[in-house]
Amino acid sequence: MISETATNGTGSVRTGPVSAADAFAPVETTAATPVDSSVPGDRLPLAALLVMALMGFILIATETMPAGLLPQIAAGLSTSEGTAGQLVSAYALGTVIATMPAVALTRGMRRKPVFIVGVLGFLVANIITAFSGEIALSLAARFLAGAFSGLIWGMLAGYARRITAPKYAGRALAIASIGTPIGLAVGTPLGSWLGTAFDWRLSFGTLAVLTLITALLAAALVPDAPGQAAASRVPLVRILHIPGVAVILAVIVAWMLAHNIVYTYISAYLRSGNLRLSVDVALVTFGVAALIGIGFTGAVIDRALRPLVLGSITLFLAAGVVFIIGHESVVAVLVAIVLWGLAFGGAAAQLQTAISMASGENADVANSMLGVAFNVAIFAAGVIGAVVIGNFDGVTLPVVMSGLALTALAVAFVGRRTAFPTKP
Repeated sequence: MISETATNGTGSVRTGPVSAADAFAPVETTAATPVDSSVPGDRLPLAALLVMALMGFILIATETMPAGLLPQIAAGLSTSEGTAGQLVSAYALGTVIATMPAVALTRGMRRKPVFIVGVLGFLVANIITAFSGEIALSLAARFLAGAFSGLIWGMLAGYARRITAPKYAGRALAIASIGTPIGLAVGTPLGSWLGTAFDWRLSFGTLAVLTLITALLAAALVPDAPGQAAASRVPLVRILHIPGVAVILAVIVAWMLAHNIVYTYISAYLRSGNLRLSVDVALVTFGVAALIGIGFTGAVIDRALRPLVLGSITLFLAAGVVFIIGHESVVAVLVAIVLWGLAFGGAAAQLQTAISMASGENADVANSMLGVAFNVAIFAAGVIGAVVIGNFDGVTLPVVMSGLALTALAVAFVGRRTAFPTKP
């Protein structure tokens, strides 16, 4: 495995552990992604990557499931819809609090055992949620699910790259990330239908069964990989000083906030134009377009990451403009949704690839920061979106979306040297 090499600011090269005195100093890294010697160098470990994608699907479906079942969950737990809605907040809080410490503590361990423990912990949390009769226990289970989700998301990108030959690293991330748009397109609507037609507990029970299947598939199909060597580990705080990492995180917050403000409150936007377009149709259309977007991302990400990121954000911005101008036309709104999905589908793979390249062998911890940034954006979108629709018309949502997208585009554009380099 190739260890990290860092410059000390004077031009000389040093390797090995970083002293406590250097904990807050800037650091530059140049590292190659370690590849386990048991992995063939000329092909993708497709089965293993698809298992990771399945886990991503389950994570996304679990995170968003309560939003479509609030009346049923509230009735089942004898509480209000507002309190039941905190199941989403508890999950996000667990992710924000636990992700970085969990990834930092486990980054030196073999990857497969950590992954399987994370999946099994997530399984326990979903089983508790499915059978709990008390809102306090349900909230605790959702916090636990969020914590294990953060561990899995934090290590997933680095793990996918470690079991893949470097020339396929970007494509591997695109495949491992495909569960996200599928979860949004299929998982959330399917779970809502199951909970509405039968019982909300069945939705979480189904997710628990899928999680168990994923654990078994992971044990059988996913190869192991080494953890990060002690000599190459950078202290947690110093990772923010690695050139490019802070810029990428800023793009993530702005772009994800822009996305989630509209995605979370899409029903309010559709009502603002009196459109005969259901939320289910809108979300499925978005999901299908997102699948196409991630397919395109996988095809070109290893050759043209910077143009891909800038092009995706620009297309996302165009979707926001069409949302504003055509908010009273079903055709225009559908066009905007397609543009939105195409632009956003590959966002996770693009940003994970960028932060993994920038952080080198510290990709696991950097990706845990990415996961925290995502969940901070989700939490903030819920609050900001509620304020917007409480004081303005729903068409204001894409106005905010467009402003944030423009901010993300500007930050990504100026990060041409380290965050989104012109040349890899």
